[in-house]
Amino acid sequence: MQVPLYQAKAEFFRMLGHPVRIRVLELLQGGPVAVRDLLAEIEIEPSSLSQQLAVLRRSGIVVSIREGSTVSYALAGGDVAELLRAARRILTELLAGQNELLAELRQADPPLPVARTAPDGGDRNSMTEFRFPSGTS
Repeated sequence: MQVPLYQAKAEFFRMLGHPVRIRVLELLQGGPVAVRDLLAEIEIEPSSLSQQLAVLRRSGIVVSIREGSTVSYALAGGDVAELLRAARRILTELLAGQNELLAELRQADPPLPVARTAPDGGDRNSMTEFRFPSGTS
């Protein structure tokens, strides 16, 4: 039985749903990167990076390249880079919309005046003049 397309898409996005995997994919947009350079950039344990790279490799999104003792990774195709650019555009629009909404909310409801109490317990906002008791300044 064939998996429905929507389920395959959900599994694809679930596979992308880890911050380290997203960061690896971002770093690979510029071309192949050695594992040691990925480690330096991401600053996680080598075993954790290895696990995340294995997930990406099994999914077919990245490929490993061995040159002597150096192992590098590269994007398997340009579509992943385009997907990351699309995600950046979508997030930019969402965040811009949130900033616009926040600004609108701040303009719509000016802050309420803070009730101030005079030292004698009276309402300072209704006072026309306040004088300190004699002997104090």
